[in-house]
Amino acid sequence: MDIYQSTIRPILFSGLKTDPELLHNRTLALLSWLSSNQESTLGHWVKGQLQQRFCLNDGRLEQTLWGVNFPNPMGLAAGFDKDGVAAGIWGSLGFGFAELGTVTFHGQPGNPRPRLFRLVEDKAALNRMGFNNLGATAMAARLEQLKVNRLQVEQLKVNRLQVGINLGKSKVTPLAEAADDYRSSFGLLRELGDYFVVNVSSPNTPGLRSLQDASQLSLILDALQQENVSQKPILVKIAPDLEWNAIADVLELAQSYGLAGIIATNTTIRRDLLKTQRIAATGKPVTEEAGGISGAPLRQRSTEVIRFIWQETQGTLPIIGVGGIFTAEDAWEKITAGASLIQVYTGWIYNGPWMVRQILQGLLQKLEERGMSSISEAVGSGSG
Repeated sequence: MDIYQSTIRPILFSGLKTDPELLHNRTLALLSWLSSNQESTLGHWVKGQLQQRFCLNDGRLEQTLWGVNFPNPMGLAAGFDKDGVAAGIWGSLGFGFAELGTVTFHGQPGNPRPRLFRLVEDKAALNRMGFNNLGATAMAARLEQLKVNRLQVEQLKVNRLQVGINLGKSKVTPLAEAADDYRSSFGLLRELGDYFVVNVSSPNTPGLRSLQDASQLSLILDALQQENVSQKPILVKIAPDLEWNAIADVLELAQSYGLAGIIATNTTIRRDLLKTQRIAATGKPVTEEAGGISGAPLRQRSTEVIRFIWQETQGTLPIIGVGGIFTAEDAWEKITAGASLIQVYTGWIYNGPWMVRQILQGLLQKLEERGMSSISEAVGSGSG
């Protein structure tokens, strides 16, 4: 067991009894400083140390999707870096890509605190953040500066981290005007992301999940594709709680609108799989607390959804798998079910920064055991 799991995590999770959101913000502030100062003497040294410890480069892990090269299949899921403040450092922590956001056209504070809770017994988290972010204009300005810095330092362009941008609806925007809201954000950011995600599946914005309905989603996709003059890959992120026929409707829309892929899945509103009965911070039963559950309880359902999508589309629609990934075995399960790429968030919080490298090492071992020369050969190999 590494030092994070044996020493640091117990202090952070139990010893300090600190609000999880406060710890998250402090971590992000440090990573933001590193991202902004990586060309300083200290920043350059720290970045080198991070790369030495956390990165694993191997050609067998590379894939090209939508004309975008991913140095490895491990990505940071949306929700961790909502404003892209640490966009320049995620690659040094071993990730092959990072999905920024969720970002909305209008900046917004999100839901009242407390709104983030650890469910340690379940290796899970409950969040009802509510798309708190500074808005699309602020993210565009930050990413523009990062783009300038990259051009100044040419070597950063070699195997650089790929950036996804997750788009959500502003809370102040009526559901009937959702398509214009998504299109406005995309218009500001379309040249700054390698791929884009339509998030209509968070349970923490009133009415948002209704936009997964085919009639509503088609309006959003139509608006985005009209704006998509650069032919950027656009994906849609779906909830794990959808019925099979509703997922099939989304897949039909995705294919008719030429979407690049599906992200499966967002957090779940189910509570029946949890061991945790009461949230200590509020004293209320977990069944009375609003929000979405991420982490280990989501693992099986998200894999089932991935396998369903792969089988329904016969592997023609790339999938990014997310939900309950803690180990190489979890990652392999998602990949062989049909996910070309995978994302982590809650697992990374629980297992620490060494997790990415450990999973990548485990994936390479599984390739060797099966005589496969590339991770792409494993995609969907367990879905029949």
